[in-house]
Amino acid sequence: MNTPSETQTQHPPSQNRNLAGQNRGNRRDAPSLNDAAQDVLAVFQEYARERPDVVAFTCLGVGFILGWKLKPW
Repeated sequence: MNTPSETQTQHPPSQNRNLAGQNRGNRRDAPSLNDAAQDVLAVFQEYARERPDVVAFTCLGVGFILGWKLKPW
């Protein structure tokens, strides 16, 4: 008679980690830092498409202030 462990196929350890990661979407865990960063980036990209002038002037202002405060002399 076959036991459940004998009927299951054995996968290399790297594939076992991938299989464990596939079940992560079913649990209600807190989002990882990577997921949060991707969400923030997506929101910023959408905002930049809607208001490119505001984003351009903000980058220009931040660059000006950083250049002024971090000048080499």
